[in-house]
Amino acid sequence: MENLEHEIKALIIESLNLEDMSPEEIDTDAPLFGEGLGLDSIDALELGLAIKTRFNVKLAGPSDEVKAHFKSVATLAQFIRENQPKE
Repeated sequence: MENLEHEIKALIIESLNLEDMSPEEIDTDAPLFGEGLGLDSIDALELGLAIKTRFNVKLAGPSDEVKAHFKSVATLAQFIRENQPKE
């Protein structure tokens, strides 16, 4: 379901005000933090809130497990698929 990955990319752009980027410019498997997209801890908080709100998933406080979910768009998509409430 590549639509979820595209939706996550669009949410990243919208929630972090990355207006000069398009979803196609974000590599699905590239790191979101550091060398990849270059997001920082403030971005992580904003993105976490946007993900919780948009996809109705629960994120615990900062932990290695939560950090692993935010590694890339692909890992976020996998987390959302596994944790989004079934309708």
